[in-house]
Amino acid sequence: MARAAARDELTDTAAGAAIEQACRILRLPAIRERYGEIAAAASRQQASCKGFLVELLSLECDDREQRRKARLVRDAGFPRPKRIEDFDFAANPQVPAALIHTLARSAWVGAGQPACLIGDSGTGKSHLLIGLGTAAAENGCRVSYTTAAALVNELAEAAGDKTLSRTIARYGRVDLLC
Repeated sequence: MARAAARDELTDTAAGAAIEQACRILRLPAIRERYGEIAAAASRQQASCKGFLVELLSLECDDREQRRKARLVRDAGFPRPKRIEDFDFAANPQVPAALIHTLARSAWVGAGQPACLIGDSGTGKSHLLIGLGTAAAENGCRVSYTTAAALVNELAEAAGDKTLSRTIARYGRVDLLC
């Protein structure tokens, strides 16, 4: 009896190691981290194999989407994290909240429309710019952030190095230049 339990335990251990290895090879980090927890829940709920598989695959898809959003935001090169949700519209009554929330959906980026934030110093233009850029990246757009001075310097250096067309092409691959 004890021998059968040890054999089952070894089988579970071997299965766990095989799942771990397969998830590493297939690059499925969310499944690798949480398959045991999901399997235990599926066993308690007497879920079918298909139900268990759907749960695992949904978990991996959700995790990949979150990592993709984080990567797009990180690749944008924002100087600091700012979000539209953190903007104080009450302190800046001249900023139309409805318009900003509409812009945050990023349809204008896909349509190739420009947006220009104009206002006095201290009105939140930089916060809104970074927030809109972050929202666009989280909506799947490729975003790049730079200052006007840095852009001019980069283009001037590229012209001097005879790499201007490559530099312009790199900026042409982004959906939104902030």
